[in-house]
Amino acid sequence: MSPSPHSDSPSTTRFPVVVLGAGPAGLTVGNILRAAGVDCLVLETESREFIEQRPRAGVIEEWAVRGLERRGLAGRLLERAERHSECEFRFDGRGHRFSYTELTGRHHWIYPQPLLVTDLVREYADVRGGEIRFGVRDVRLHDLDSDRPAVSYTDPDTGERRLVRCDFVAGCDGARGASRAALPPSVRTSRHDYGIGWLALLAKAPPSADRVLFGMHPAGFAGHMPRSPGVTRYYLQCPPGDDPGNWPDDRVWEQLQQRLRAADRPPLREGRLLEKRVLDMHNYVVEPMVYGRLLLAGDAAHLVAPIAAKGMNLALNDAFLLGDGLVAQLAEGDSAGLDGYSAACLRRVWDYQEFSQWLSGIYHGTSHGDPHRAGTTLARLRRLFSSPVAAAAFAEQYLGTAGAY
Repeated sequence: MSPSPHSDSPSTTRFPVVVLGAGPAGLTVGNILRAAGVDCLVLETESREFIEQRPRAGVIEEWAVRGLERRGLAGRLLERAERHSECEFRFDGRGHRFSYTELTGRHHWIYPQPLLVTDLVREYADVRGGEIRFGVRDVRLHDLDSDRPAVSYTDPDTGERRLVRCDFVAGCDGARGASRAALPPSVRTSRHDYGIGWLALLAKAPPSADRVLFGMHPAGFAGHMPRSPGVTRYYLQCPPGDDPGNWPDDRVWEQLQQRLRAADRPPLREGRLLEKRVLDMHNYVVEPMVYGRLLLAGDAAHLVAPIAAKGMNLALNDAFLLGDGLVAQLAEGDSAGLDGYSAACLRRVWDYQEFSQWLSGIYHGTSHGDPHRAGTTLARLRRLFSSPVAAAAFAEQYLGTAGAY
């Protein structure tokens, strides 16, 4: 945390809440506050054009969509998103469909994060008249352990330093943002490294199936995730820290076809690759998610590797709890929501962390060259398709539908 700034100058302003970061978490918090008549300021280091195009997650769980819908934030999503009712595991040379909707009556929504961010920033800034500053630089937090916290930043247009006094700071600016930098050592960050990488690919190619595909293969995991009628997200297991330059297009498609091949399914539909980047698989959790008047949400507080497609859902859960808690505190003087915020979020966070680790064992267990590990992995997979109890347990975690966390 930066030292306390000098006495307030003419450039000082005041908002009840300053929200750092215009991703799904920050914009959802901002929209909840605006709907309740609570003023806030959103600060974002990137441009509006950038955040509306940045490729990110695309799977939203049904409870999260309903949470957005209750807050008037799901109109365009409900019109345009695809509903998925099953996924497919490919192993032993065949495809095995897992229909979680038949089992539970629930489904997943596929809606790329850039579209959700576009919807949320439009609702916040253009419809609800919320204050937002794009392209800010050198964001610093001050006096978080007092009742007069502040945020300072450099205005991108004038180059002047601005100071914003507030009651609370919502830190939704990711792992490398000012919120994390302001935390003292007493706030613990625990981390789990999987020791593997994923080559993340975006292909200008129609999906090869109307569902997510998980390929378990001795050469490594592969994943197929539909994003739109003409765009598909793919993943390929690779060494951590690998160079995307080691993966020319021909090699990518050869490995995808091999790892996702099933004798009873057609080959993948190929196309131009729009993106290649290597993700080193790891999770982390900041605990507690509160320091003084700073409350963390989304990737600023926790990361779950894309293994389980849980990241955006956790960010939205944080935002619902944080936005509602701030409204209760500032509009009604009720502190219960904020007092219990960290504990309430972390119950779901830790459950999703555990599921990510379990699922990693399924995805990567056949590719380590260990026949015993491969054998137990295949036994787990077969159990999903032979045991109703195992199938129900998997579906509950996959969909995030537990009755309580």
